[in-house]
Amino acid sequence: MGVLDIRIEPLAVDVSFSPDALHVVLADGREVSAPLEWFPGLRSATTEQKRNWRLIGKGIGIHWEDVDEDISVESLLAVRD
Repeated sequence: MGVLDIRIEPLAVDVSFSPDALHVVLADGREVSAPLEWFPGLRSATTEQKRNWRLIGKGIGIHWEDVDEDISVESLLAVRD
């Protein structure tokens, strides 16, 4: 197995919001943003509900208990049509 064959799973370390987007900071330093339109539960959530998140599986995903929303980092990195 060569160095290029190793797949490192991206992990979230922090979450924030702008008025129209979700922002996730990854352990490798990248920041991924996605429009809130993709996540109706978060789009309509209050600021307090948005702040009440926790990491799932050591950062492979994020969960918002108050709005019953789960988002995987892998899905944020996938190309959307």
